[in-house]
Amino acid sequence: MPLTPGKINTFLLFKLPSAWVTGVRVKYISKEKCTTAVRLRWINQNPFKSMFWAVQGMAAELATGALVMQAIQETEAPISMLVAQNKAEFHKKAKGRITFQCEEGTKVAQAIETALQTGEGNTIWLQADGTDESGVIVSSFAFEWTIKKK
Repeated sequence: MPLTPGKINTFLLFKLPSAWVTGVRVKYISKEKCTTAVRLRWINQNPFKSMFWAVQGMAAELATGALVMQAIQETEAPISMLVAQNKAEFHKKAKGRITFQCEEGTKVAQAIETALQTGEGNTIWLQADGTDESGVIVSSFAFEWTIKKK
């Protein structure tokens, strides 16, 4: 059964309530890309009246992690996933609705296939850029995911 935005958002409510409460939501997911969004609100602002960096990080991580979750689910193999490292760059204050997108689904599928074939752990760096409503990049996140057959 493929993952849908509704299923992932329900998962957030019960398993990652801090992301759900701050407004992080999956808007679109396919084998190739995942889009998440979060709107600046009182609950997720910093003292400078822009979005707290950690909320942006949750939305970016979800954009990359949902692709990994989906690819793992398709294999039906017991595979673990975990973030080993992350990097972030902030270009502009995040105000309004911020949309994060990761378009590296092919890279994820290849990494999982390698992990399954070799039986050894594998790592993959995935990028998610956050853009504001005018299309300007406000932040860029990269996550190193570890993928390992259980």
